[in-house]
Amino acid sequence: MSLDRPVAPDPYELLPAAASFTVTSDDVRDGEKLDLKHVHDSAGGGNSSPALSWSGAPEGTKSFVVTCFDPDAPIPGGFWHWVAVNIPLGTGSLVAGAGDSDATLPQGAFHVRNDMGAHAYAGAAPPEGDQDHRYYFVVHAVDVEALDVDGSASPAVVSFNLAFHTLGRAILTPTYRH
Repeated sequence: MSLDRPVAPDPYELLPAAASFTVTSDDVRDGEKLDLKHVHDSAGGGNSSPALSWSGAPEGTKSFVVTCFDPDAPIPGGFWHWVAVNIPLGTGSLVAGAGDSDATLPQGAFHVRNDMGAHAYAGAAPPEGDQDHRYYFVVHAVDVEALDVDGSASPAVVSFNLAFHTLGRAILTPTYRH
């Protein structure tokens, strides 16, 4: 079977416009290849979420959601690697490894199940020989203190809620291929 296909569009360009703010990382950079420490252990990596820091969220922000999405997975709906919900307003960063479990997130925040089935970060694991995959690490500035979801929600349900509560997005997009 061939995996040849067109490159998926930037998924965030397809959503309603939102203000932008800044996200930085000592671990990942736009357009640069992910280090093995952020690749899934099934693909020979360390499966550790990168450190992220953000600033300049729009006025009215009351909480944050952090996600990692791969639109280049060879499936119709892309692949969710990380969804951390209800990160408190006073938070301006997540340390490397914060995606390990709910216990490593700020108090009150939690993970919903990623597409590998875990309530945690799942590192990059594109099929061998496939095209470059883009990993959209996004900090969403949210206009409510808590989205009306719990840990049983899917990434799609969180995304649907974000459609109505996102004030701004800060995006870093590293890549990975075997």
